Amino acid sequence: MSEELDISKFEKKIIVRNIRHSDIEDIIKLSTACFPNMDPWKRSHIMSHLEVFPEGQFCVEFDGEIIGSCSSLIINFDEYDDQHTWDEITDEGYITNHDDEGYNLYGIEVAVHPDFRRMKIGRRLYEARKELAREMNLKSMIIGGRIPNYRKYAAELTPRQYVDEVMSHNIYDPVLTFQVMNAFTLKRVNRNYLTDDHASMKYATLMEWNNVDYRPTTKRHFKTALPVRICAIQYMMKKINSFEEFAQQCEYYADVGASYTSDFVVFPEIFTTQLLSFMDEKSPSRAIRRLTEYTEEYINLFTDLAIKYNVNIIGGSHFVEEEGKIYNIAYLFRRDGTIEKQYKIHITPNERKFWGIHGGDKVEVFDTDCGKIAIQICYDIEFPELGRIATEKGANIIFTPFCTDERQGYLRVRYCAQARAVENQIYTMIAGTVGNLTHVENMDIQYAQSGIFTPSDFAFPRDGIVGECHPNIETVVVGDVDLELLRRQRKSGNVTQWRDRRKDLYKVNYDC
Repeated sequence: MSEELDISKFEKKIIVRNIRHSDIEDIIKLSTACFPNMDPWKRSHIMSHLEVFPEGQFCVEFDGEIIGSCSSLIINFDEYDDQHTWDEITDEGYITNHDDEGYNLYGIEVAVHPDFRRMKIGRRLYEARKELAREMNLKSMIIGGRIPNYRKYAAELTPRQYVDEVMSHNIYDPVLTFQVMNAFTLKRVNRNYLTDDHASMKYATLMEWNNVDYRPTTKRHFKTALPVRICAIQYMMKKINSFEEFAQQCEYYADVGASYTSDFVVFPEIFTTQLLSFMDEKSPSRAIRRLTEYTEEYINLFTDLAIKYNVNIIGGSHFVEEEGKIYNIAYLFRRDGTIEKQYKIHITPNERKFWGIHGGDKVEVFDTDCGKIAIQICYDIEFPELGRIATEKGANIIFTPFCTDERQGYLRVRYCAQARAVENQIYTMIAGTVGNLTHVENMDIQYAQSGIFTPSDFAFPRDGIVGECHPNIETVVVGDVDLELLRRQRKSGNVTQWRDRRKDLYKVNYDC
């Protein structure tokens, strides 16, 4: 009697799933194989896709090998010109213009390895996109489709005539024929769509699949305003006798911010050095290492305050020791109890000389219940590249805790924060320390005038200032910034600096 046949050895598993970070190199190789005469994806492109809209990135895995992939974003298609290009619709492939409140899923690439074509791999990817559109209740899926066989007919047919012939099944085109068979309808033909698509002579068909299950809902309405309230603490540095006294002052200000129903309460840079006022330590470098011993108490304190007062707190910044090195770190304490951190990237000569501080190497952008935000500690706001990177990653507000000892240093922070607001069309704010610590080496005097800043256009306050403190007194400034107004002004303001960047001439490369 023969043994039962083990059919498992004949199985070949094919899986459609979302792309993961571990797939990036395989996706780049796939892109190169599929489009040998075109620019493949860069690692930075795919990293951006996974950060901005991971749900819209799919791949097909066959026996452990990735043989197909597709990328998508959500847009409100009515906000784009009929004759848009691929670069415009994808922000040059980085999809940082993805709009969670949009109505349309836009497909920007489908790639199927040449060795695995005619296995319905493309159909599987399109079905995954359609299912995503249904799940997210989007009105339609739109694609700008290549017409790679057009080069063979360009001498005798116009692009529109060629498209008509393909749709009448008189000519076969590997992309357009496939899209027609997948229930897409033609909207128009776009010229100069993809500059390196020489096979299509730079033309593309704009195709649409309508989601018949789409249900208009009340959540999708035009917002007249999306306000976010910010409370900046201009914190007085003065001698204290214990950590409990420090905690009492911090809770007082958390309570103040909450009493104004603030969404964010922001403390200044290294204001925890106030703890040094009750330590008997004359050496600045040794004093800072002693200060790091309070890190856990500091984190527990602000985590509890954020939850207790139902407010997101940017806990200024604090010196933290990690693997023998001291870093200047700003923590975001969300009101749901979760925590994030941003390392100060650029270290001032004074920090390096007296305290031996090391710089971080990553620009973080954090999701909050009030949209995406970034934190740039003091000196970092003076480097415009960081503002560009944070905005490209979706930040609408940059918070800058700072600590400066005299007016020139303060003005560097202020002027640069206002410049970042103008050039990136975002909101910025600064929160600084005042007073003095006469008992602490290298932390004697403070100068600050905290404020909340906007872009400069008619829709915003006249001087680009939501509010500011009087200089050098202990107080707070509370103000509202409107994220919906910001979104509209980026699209149709008197000037549109963010949209009008000459990315064909210059760009910021960021490797992390």
